[in-house]
Amino acid sequence: MQKFILFLAFLIPIGMLAQTKVTGVVTEQSTGTPLLGVNVVIKGTATGTTTDFDGKYQINAANGQTIVFTYVGYKIQEIAYTGQATVNVALEEDASKLDEVVIVGYGSAVKKDVTGAVESVSSDDFNGGAIVSPEQLIAGKTAGVQVTPPSGAPGTGAAIKIRGGVSSLSASSAPLIVVDGVPLDQGSAGLNYINANDIASFTVLKDASAASIYGSRATGGVILITTKTGKSGQPVNVSVNHFTSVGNNVNEVDVLSSSQFRELILANGNTNQIAQLGNTSTDWQDQIYRGSLTTDTNVTVSGGFDNSNYRASIGFVNQEGTLRHSKVERWTGSVKFVQRLLEDDLSIEANVLGALLDDNFGNNGAIGAAVSFDPTQSVFDPNSPFGGYTENVNNDGSINTIAVRNPVGLQELYSNTADTKRSTGSLKIDYTLPFFRDLKVTVKGGYDYNEVNGRLNIPGVAATNFNDQGLFGTYNTLNRTRLLDVYGLYKKEIESIKSTIDVTVGHSFQSFYRSNRFQNVTGLDEVTGNIFKTENALESYFGRLNFAYDNKYLVTFNLRNDSSSRLNPDDRSDFFGGLSLGWNIIDENFMKDSKVFSQLKLRAGYGETGQQEFGQDYGYIPRYTTGDGQVQYQFGYNADGTPRFVTTLRPEEYDENLRWERSKTINLGLDFGFFNDRLTGSVEVYERKVEDLINFIPVPAGTNLSNALFTNVGNLENRGLEINLNAGIVENDNFSWNTNFNISFFDNEITKLFLTDDPTSPGTLTGGIAGGVGNTIQINSVGFEANSFYVFKQIYDPNGAPIEGAYVDINGDGVVDTNDRYRYKSPNPDAVIGFNSNMQYGNFDFSFTMRASLGNFAYNNVASSTGNTQALFGANTINNVNASILDTGFQNQQLFSDYYVQDASFLKLDNLTIGYSFDNLFNKDIRMRLYATGQNLFVITDYDGLDPEINGGIDNNFYPRSRNILMGLNLNL
Repeated sequence: MQKFILFLAFLIPIGMLAQTKVTGVVTEQSTGTPLLGVNVVIKGTATGTTTDFDGKYQINAANGQTIVFTYVGYKIQEIAYTGQATVNVALEEDASKLDEVVIVGYGSAVKKDVTGAVESVSSDDFNGGAIVSPEQLIAGKTAGVQVTPPSGAPGTGAAIKIRGGVSSLSASSAPLIVVDGVPLDQGSAGLNYINANDIASFTVLKDASAASIYGSRATGGVILITTKTGKSGQPVNVSVNHFTSVGNNVNEVDVLSSSQFRELILANGNTNQIAQLGNTSTDWQDQIYRGSLTTDTNVTVSGGFDNSNYRASIGFVNQEGTLRHSKVERWTGSVKFVQRLLEDDLSIEANVLGALLDDNFGNNGAIGAAVSFDPTQSVFDPNSPFGGYTENVNNDGSINTIAVRNPVGLQELYSNTADTKRSTGSLKIDYTLPFFRDLKVTVKGGYDYNEVNGRLNIPGVAATNFNDQGLFGTYNTLNRTRLLDVYGLYKKEIESIKSTIDVTVGHSFQSFYRSNRFQNVTGLDEVTGNIFKTENALESYFGRLNFAYDNKYLVTFNLRNDSSSRLNPDDRSDFFGGLSLGWNIIDENFMKDSKVFSQLKLRAGYGETGQQEFGQDYGYIPRYTTGDGQVQYQFGYNADGTPRFVTTLRPEEYDENLRWERSKTINLGLDFGFFNDRLTGSVEVYERKVEDLINFIPVPAGTNLSNALFTNVGNLENRGLEINLNAGIVENDNFSWNTNFNISFFDNEITKLFLTDDPTSPGTLTGGIAGGVGNTIQINSVGFEANSFYVFKQIYDPNGAPIEGAYVDINGDGVVDTNDRYRYKSPNPDAVIGFNSNMQYGNFDFSFTMRASLGNFAYNNVASSTGNTQALFGANTINNVNASILDTGFQNQQLFSDYYVQDASFLKLDNLTIGYSFDNLFNKDIRMRLYATGQNLFVITDYDGLDPEINGGIDNNFYPRSRNILMGLNLNL
């Protein structure tokens, strides 16, 4: 009540006090230049103004009040008013704001001196909400970075694409992620082992000139994650963060209701099919989904002494999915300790992140079954031998093994659980040589460890394994990475020539080990299984040179030599590098007196990076794979007369000349700031050419040990434009409002696909779909976008309805066949947009993030495979179908019609947060913030399917994303 009364007191018009007009001029202390747009506010009131082009202001003040002057990039100054008519102020630059430091590979740099396309997002700007996978923290936050949120399955990670994410066809296009200097295994699990509260910043190296310091793994870009640390000289600080979230699905797949289904069966079915109709009405999607509950609690202890600092945290998340029985429990912990010795010449930093996860994977097969199972049937059948669940059976009562299963039975008679241990960490030693103080040597050892132990249990009464009398399985995976880096940093200011030189030279060795094993045992004691192990290593030498003349003219040169055991000995070692130039135009004499520009820097760069993440470690040598228990050959008899079976060895395809993919990128950028950085931003244009694509392509029979293999073939081009704008719209003691707008335009084209040009070949098919065996809906072709949809052009009647089986004869030969399929759109967006807004009024705060994607298309495979009469009567049963049948009237599947390729552009309100902070709680130095957040609040789209944001562009059996509402508490003691 007391705080409420004080709040009302602020609303009393200050005009009730005796006031005097005050004027003055605000200048920059170092140059005396008048400053435009300085905020001048009477402290504790809403009275304020700003300075004009000449730095002049005018405001009313009363004796005893305090006038506050604030300006971005300068220290706040407060002047006590005692009746003076003129108050002139000279503001001092705040070096901590002007010299913002960003993390780059193997070091850091002042933002003003960076010449590459580097963007940093700090914890102050992260997205809010029920975030278990940290990638979502930066969704929509920066141009050129596209984060596709995970499906609704608990604990799943988001997909990150940098600059369109089309940097390869068969190899990975995902960025390399480096956590506290340790590059993660790109083939391992995602980031859900990291508590979002432990992350201090994400730094994105977007162009090749910046990312080339990581050489052969950087074509998809690089993301550097820095975790939080304690502060030296800070007393012990304890913080508690907790939120509780409830979620519900906001959409369902549009299928027939029980009455609509009954009408179609009666109109189209035969006597036997009509007899299968039940007498109930069941919404199977309602049966398999639920409201979800998520709780997240995190406790952190941090502090520091004169020569050390520390931070430790522990967190627990219990996240339910909306699909019944899907759930993850996660314990996380982190420790970071820094000790400085020998008058700070020696620094030792130890850092460990770890998580224990207990996953309960719901049966995702229930999602597709709920779309297709007969809605006139009840969930339970008291006479059913299949656990009491209604099932599709043959005339003799035996299970129909090819029919759709009861969705609820799939969920309840199924258990798939896994325990995961994941940890990354490093020990870093920095030593400044006492006899050569311009040189610092760093030694870092790091690791990434991921172990999963899972169990699968399906009881004998389950329809899925009834004939096998059940199934019990175990599976184990282990991914282990070890890292050793040794590098030196030499930095020297040469005042005689007004120059600074910064040189980094080092060596890196990283090894990767992966193994997996599974074993399934049926109730009939039939055993199947397999064991697989592999490893590879990467040895590298790297260097970077930064040169700055007069703080105006900047040069950065990166060079890295990588040797990978994955590639053939003749080509496994290669150089990657980049050169970038910067010109701080703002520091030129002709710009120093500018009253408009506060930043202006031109950047240009060229770089070459590589790619080797294509899923094989020995693709260049002949090798044999051991068959499992079902792949055996009888070879004689045992001593007791029983047949003796020998496990087979299967030869695998190989390319003895396998080598890197190589990417060459040109980047041009302009950084700018207006009115003392009240408006800042950047514009980037780039072109990337990828050569020697590692592609999985068919080969002529008899030329290899398989009909397809990974080999280097083809070229790809990417072009784009990125615009990033930040605006400090209002900034004073009582109210601040900051916004960010970013937009990225993408274009990609395949320029070569085969070793020799073949104008008769349409390309290589990809993008498997449901509705038949071996069907694909996408293609890679020269002159077109990657993964373009490959379809027939639908013909429509005068009313705009599609005519079944009627397609355009594209080539005009009088026959409509596969040669008339054409390339129509792609899942790749033409542009993505992010818009963020943060407001603070007194102790209230309000923020939101919106994202938009334009020009991306999706193939509605749910509708194409089941939206027809044929799908009503599959597998000697009656099945529900997609409601699109009511619009099309299709009798048979039209899988390749462009009717099902739909515009999936969208606008989403990702999250919205409102909070209130209590200062000096209980008259002590305790701060508490209460907040409420909504996630996935609305989607505006023309797409007919469940969700327009489908990674890969093929919509089938998608676990829906829920809408979440949460309440949270942050407490600092």
